[in-house]
Amino acid sequence: MTRFTRLVGGMALAAVLAAPLATGAVAQTDISNTQILQGLSSVTNDDPSLTVALLRKMAQDAVAQNQPLGVDKSAIAKKLDKLAQITVQIQFALNSSIIRPESYGTLGSIADAMHHPILWNYKFVVVGNTDATGTRAYNLKLSQERAEAIVQALVVLFRISPDRLEALGLGQEALQVPGKPDDPINRRVQIFNIGTMGPMGKAWTNPQ
Repeated sequence: MTRFTRLVGGMALAAVLAAPLATGAVAQTDISNTQILQGLSSVTNDDPSLTVALLRKMAQDAVAQNQPLGVDKSAIAKKLDKLAQITVQIQFALNSSIIRPESYGTLGSIADAMHHPILWNYKFVVVGNTDATGTRAYNLKLSQERAEAIVQALVVLFRISPDRLEALGLGQEALQVPGKPDDPINRRVQIFNIGTMGPMGKAWTNPQ
C-alpha cells in the first residue's frame, strides 16, 4: 500500500457509506501503477484544437439535438482516441457522485502515477462516461458530477495540484461499445494526458 492510499483512511469510508450503494455494479478493474504510468505517458499525436470546451460542446449539442447513437464510435470518441489515456472502473453509490470505498485504491494508484517524475509536469482531463440507460440529459449531468468528484478526491486526498486536472462528463456520447449501448462496460472513467504545464516549477502543496 502506498502512502497515498493510506491517506484516505476512515474519513472517506464513512462519507461513502452514508449513501445507498448500487447493486450489480461492474467489477473493479485491476490496473497496476506501471500500467497507469505507461498509459498516461504513451506517445500520441498532439491536437491543440482538441479542448475540454470543444468536447463539452459536442456532447451538449448531441444531447440537445438527440443525435442517434450509431454502431460506430462517435466523433467525440474518435477525437479522444488520439490522446494518451487509461480507462478504469470507479464505483459510485447508486445515481450519485459519491465514490464507493473499494475505488479509493484505484484513485491512489492514479495519484501515484501523476506524482511520478515522468508525469509530474503534465495536465489531465478526467472524463466520466455512462451507458445509455436513463435519459441523455441526466446521464450527461451525472457523469459531470462524477468526474468532478474524482478530481476533488485527487486534489484533496491525494494532493494533485488542481491546475493539473479538469473534469468532463460525456454521459453516453462516447460509448466504449456502441453496438451495446446499455452494456455496463460503457460505465467507466477515462483519464487523458493533454500536455505539459509549461516550464518545470515547484511541486504543489495542499495548503490544508
